[in-house]
Amino acid sequence: MIRSRKNAGFTLIELMIVVAIIAIIASIAIPKLMSARLAANESAAISTLRSVSSAQAQVQSSGAIDTDGDGAGEYGYFAELAGSLPMRVSAAGVAAAGAVGVDELNPSILPSAFGNVTNSLVQRSGYYFQLWLPDAAFAGVAEDAAGGGSVGAVANVSANNAEIMWCCYAWPMDKNSTGNRAFFVNQEGDLLQCQNRQAAPFDGDPIANPASVAPAYDSAYNLATDMSSGLRIGAANAAGEIWTPVQ
Repeated sequence: MIRSRKNAGFTLIELMIVVAIIAIIASIAIPKLMSARLAANESAAISTLRSVSSAQAQVQSSGAIDTDGDGAGEYGYFAELAGSLPMRVSAAGVAAAGAVGVDELNPSILPSAFGNVTNSLVQRSGYYFQLWLPDAAFAGVAEDAAGGGSVGAVANVSANNAEIMWCCYAWPMDKNSTGNRAFFVNQEGDLLQCQNRQAAPFDGDPIANPASVAPAYDSAYNLATDMSSGLRIGAANAAGEIWTPVQ
């Protein structure tokens, strides 16, 4: 007795059609997903800078950091604002490093994640962030490599100038992958953006990867090495960077 049997499964042509349909859908969806991710990271960077601006205003008005003991509060670094390292203090009117377990900001103003500082940078949502405080000549002093101001900041930051100014930059950890634009904010709450299309765009951590480029402290200012010179808006600097207000 001969029995007929139906073969289960798909034919090669059917499989090829399914694969072709999946490929078409992927070619449409993946770029949109990447674009959405970039936009989300850039929006998060802007929001983070606004939070940093609010935190700086709060710590300065509280007088928690007062390294010259004149009663006027100063701006701080990430690890200080996050309470993960001691704040800079005044020792007989002279700046000194705070004591562990004594001089941490409590409660902290920024979330503890901002205390995770590596190579003077904080990582958040595909972006690097870096804070700068002024020295006596209004040049920028970066946060110590591991955070706070335990070494370099105590020696170099001007207490009087740190009472009136600071700035912070944000740029992609991997341009075209985690973000495109770079951003800037200062003590006035001026929020600027750079389309990051210059010959050497901001991209990555230059200490971990020497081929990477990060914004210099004076990238958004009119005069090189001078944080008091006002902002350069809409005009390219020597590196070709153009900063404009965030709309």
